[in-house]
Amino acid sequence: MNIQHQRVVELCNELRLGGVAAQYTALAQKAAEKRSSFTDFVEELLVAERESRRARAREMFARIACFPAIKTLDQYDFAFATGAPRKQIMELASLAFVERAENIVFLGPSGVGKTHLAIALGYLATQKGYKTRFFSAADLVLMLEAAQRQGRYRQAMHRAVNAYRLLIVDEIGYLPMSREQANLFFQVVAQRYERGSMILTSNLTFGSWDSAFAGDSVLTVAMLDRILHHSTIVNINGESFRLKDKRKAGLLGKTPKH
Repeated sequence: MNIQHQRVVELCNELRLGGVAAQYTALAQKAAEKRSSFTDFVEELLVAERESRRARAREMFARIACFPAIKTLDQYDFAFATGAPRKQIMELASLAFVERAENIVFLGPSGVGKTHLAIALGYLATQKGYKTRFFSAADLVLMLEAAQRQGRYRQAMHRAVNAYRLLIVDEIGYLPMSREQANLFFQVVAQRYERGSMILTSNLTFGSWDSAFAGDSVLTVAMLDRILHHSTIVNINGESFRLKDKRKAGLLGKTPKH
């Protein structure tokens, strides 16, 4: 790299043009070899900067989503999860539901990959530039409960709930909520109704959801009315991914027949 090239790279770094700084030398050499026009060279530099910024944005969106781990649809074992509706799930990968502010609800027993699929669609959304946030249902209501006690409820609702195009709430029904927590969760659903998408996962059928929400059937019906009005329901049947290796090793007895 000659002195002038070094000055250009330093200026790019000062101006926060990281993509240009990273690609300038290689693109300048390529342009000289091909005898490209100055306009073509500038265009390639700008494309490099755009792609660099998009990559950084994708990384940032994935980071602020707070996924417990990164999962993808390619990693989901449809060969094992024969009870998962593959065609329906793969159609959701278009993310059209996010554009339409619709919801997805994954229902099924523990271990069939509901969380995996929710994260995979959420991660795909971050890579398409959608701001996304992941919570377990328990963590979400505990966070809102603490914010309410501290007089920060409105700010918490904005920063953790309303600021995202896609909100993922995992494990509804694993831990029962108090009446106050159930009311807080209802407010989340009401705030996002027809404004932003949600992906929800639960091991409970809808008829049992009131048991998770302090036994309040009126609140549960009102909440489900909003969730299901614009939604896709994905029912997954089958055995637990987490136990399949132990079952193969004979530690859990024979596979139950259905």
